[in-house]
Amino acid sequence: MKFTFLGTSAGVPTKKRNVSGLAIGLEREKGWCLVDCGEGTQHQLLHTPYSLVSLEAIFITHVHGDHCYGLPGLLASAGMAGRKTAIKVIAPASIKEFIDVILKTTDCYIPYPIEFIATETLNSAIEVAGFKVEAFELLHRVPCHAWRFTESNLAHKLNISKLEQESIPKGPIWGKLCKGDIVTLENGRKLLGKDYWVSDHRARKVIVAGDNCKPELLNKAAHDIDVLIHEATYTQAVSDKVGPAPMHSSAKEVAKMANNINLPNLILTHFSARYSDYGEHPTELLRDEAQKNYNGEIFLAQDFACYHLKKNGQLIVDH
Repeated sequence: MKFTFLGTSAGVPTKKRNVSGLAIGLEREKGWCLVDCGEGTQHQLLHTPYSLVSLEAIFITHVHGDHCYGLPGLLASAGMAGRKTAIKVIAPASIKEFIDVILKTTDCYIPYPIEFIATETLNSAIEVAGFKVEAFELLHRVPCHAWRFTESNLAHKLNISKLEQESIPKGPIWGKLCKGDIVTLENGRKLLGKDYWVSDHRARKVIVAGDNCKPELLNKAAHDIDVLIHEATYTQAVSDKVGPAPMHSSAKEVAKMANNINLPNLILTHFSARYSDYGEHPTELLRDEAQKNYNGEIFLAQDFACYHLKKNGQLIVDH
């Protein structure tokens, strides 16, 4: 599994950080997913190997502009890149109105279908790009969600002994089951391909959270995941000074939650523009605060940093 940060700044971009966006996919899958699409996301993608033609789904955590203002432009560019196949957009209901108004008022033609799914009506997992994706409610100034990506298309081989035990004949049926297809036998019995798979590793899981002032809301959803990607807009001292109105998390709050559930890997992102490599508020203050409250592996996200989650759960980063 791999994921690349396209923007790691909160609210507004800085010279080194764009606003929110994250590309995530499986190495053996051509398709990939995008979580949030702040202004300039399509520009950021030009510096990566991700193609808009193979983008399968866009998940928007909430309606604030630093998470969605780049969406109309990206959809338009996908069409100009020659995309013909449908794309899923899973987002708050008002995002559909936002897209429709922008496309209409700018005389923009999209040459492919947009399959819009309102988060408010989502009551089951979405299967896309080799993942099962589920939504979990967070607490922010507007309705906001986290997305849990669970690997569903695992590297696998057929369970030969099970096939033989059930007297399922060799040939095309085995081939279809290996692909994960649903096969209907002559007697009407239906076989689900994934029921006959054997994998050498468990399904990897990553949560990508939107803005959230109460990290413990993810305790249950995150108890068995490999990586949590969560905002840490401020240090605790700055958060106390700013007050509760913005409804964001501090590095300390996220780290304590992650430590309480024995999370192996924590990636902090969505940093206030006040933080930089130098100056009164160096970014490393966020890391220092988190490390005092968390015993696992901690990372501060950077634009274009690409992470690889190995089959054994090890997380490796390329800058």
